[in-house]
Amino acid sequence: MGKVAIRTYTREGCVVFLKTKDAFGGLSNMAGGFPLEVNGSRILTTEALYQACRFPHLGEVQRLIISQSSPMTAKMRSKPFRSQTRDDWLRVRVRIMRWCLACKLIQNREVFSKLLMETKNLPIVEQSSKDKFWGAVPSGPNELVGANVLGRLLMELREKVINSQISLSELEPPEVPNFLLYGAPIEIVTDAILRENSLF
Repeated sequence: MGKVAIRTYTREGCVVFLKTKDAFGGLSNMAGGFPLEVNGSRILTTEALYQACRFPHLGEVQRLIISQSSPMTAKMRSKPFRSQTRDDWLRVRVRIMRWCLACKLIQNREVFSKLLMETKNLPIVEQSSKDKFWGAVPSGPNELVGANVLGRLLMELREKVINSQISLSELEPPEVPNFLLYGAPIEIVTDAILRENSLF
């Protein structure tokens, strides 16, 4: 993604999401209803997967995070271990988030691609109370200011879907060293969970 710039967004010209129950709340990593499967393990939300990726060297911490029934609890469970986050986290976190979002797409293809397409060609912005990196914070009644990296990754993913630049059946792991789940290298993610769910 290169150097991240702070930008100003006008609400009227954007798709802004904040609460998971809102019209575009499914774009949030906190949204339920988008189950994932990585290395044969079920993971309830993108947030849990992303947080688990902080700790490739701590399989039990990953299990603790992934076992939580809500995405907020998964995030909170990671906090006591933040001092043990992988050393290169700031360098690799955007690559990992991009991969997490692609996992969400290929394993929830119909619903998530439809949601992305409903944003049309508008800027996608995650509203946050304080996070100017992943989201953007309110600045007056009509503006949001921030790097909005999550929103930009979602726009990037939308563009790849439109231009058929992403496989919707399998996904290679990102080029990140020691990319592990429970001590094993993370393998190619497939749409197997989607095919399995379609049998019912």
